[in-house]
Amino acid sequence: MITFANMTNFPEILNYILGILFIIIVFSLAYAYLKPHRIHKRYPYSTLLLKISYLLYLVVILVIIYLSSLVKGGMSEVFLGVEFYAFLIVLFVPTIGVFARKLGHFKKNRENYYYFFTVVNILSIIALIVMYAI
Repeated sequence: MITFANMTNFPEILNYILGILFIIIVFSLAYAYLKPHRIHKRYPYSTLLLKISYLLYLVVILVIIYLSSLVKGGMSEVFLGVEFYAFLIVLFVPTIGVFARKLGHFKKNRENYYYFFTVVNILSIIALIVMYAI
């Protein structure tokens, strides 16, 4: 039997469920855009490393945003002052790197570009974990 006492937690439970659905939808869209199962013929290793590192970065950032928002009381409570600006940089730089990979400007040095942004993605993961843990 559903009582009023049980219904008072419903908005909180709904927020958790919607947060998990948001993570699944965003990750699915990123997977569909990147198509990590399709490997570039000329640059197989660098392409695979870039795609896998970005998807791993995306999972980490989505989980940290989820935990910050719903568990620790909000982003402003977790990332204070300069950390918030560092978080914004870590939020946008890897995504810009993945979207910019198809631009003609990077065609000549595409493999180096892929390796560079693989390192950026890994450093972003480390920075996110350190900022969240502290």
